[in-house]
Amino acid sequence: MVRSSVAGILLAACVLTGCAAEPPAPPGPPVVQPGAPGDQPRVVPSAPADRGGASQVEVDYLRNMIAHHQQAVEMTALTAGRAQNPKLRSLSDRISGAQGPEIGMMQGWLDTRGAHEHPGHAGHDHAMMPGMATPEQLAQLAASRGADYDRLFLVLMIAHHEGAVTMATQLLTTGRDEQVHEMAQDVLVTQQDEIATMRGLQSEVG
Repeated sequence: MVRSSVAGILLAACVLTGCAAEPPAPPGPPVVQPGAPGDQPRVVPSAPADRGGASQVEVDYLRNMIAHHQQAVEMTALTAGRAQNPKLRSLSDRISGAQGPEIGMMQGWLDTRGAHEHPGHAGHDHAMMPGMATPEQLAQLAASRGADYDRLFLVLMIAHHEGAVTMATQLLTTGRDEQVHEMAQDVLVTQQDEIATMRGLQSEVG
């Protein structure tokens, strides 16, 4: 009788507190990764997102993407007074107008979680990140004018955007934080659209 009463108490406590195991987080939406020119895009599964704490995957992604965005903003700052095509000037403004606030969002996520730069990391060489322009390429871009600037800007910025797409796709297939997932998905969608726009501009500038 005592055992029965204890069992009843435990059962009631279980109902009140929710003893059932929490179901695993559902997988995120599939990620559409663009293929090479002429190839079909492919769909890759994304990792399930959750609201857990910061992991090194998210921290590394955001630190690297901040540096990646900063270079894109640096490149767009060269456009005024150098570009010839008005559509390219408009696109350049659009890129800088989007990526500046995105840098702030990513830095805010890191600051909120105390994921500050470690000594030596601020000087980390980001040249190995996909799509990053070399110092020599940036110097060549700064020295270009008119149609030459337009052509080189498009070549470098398309490669830069493709690198960001690669980084965002990798995060979406490995990361777990819901907010970082959303930021990476925004990068993916926005930059794929801008890549298509820039490829169209390439036919105009020759």
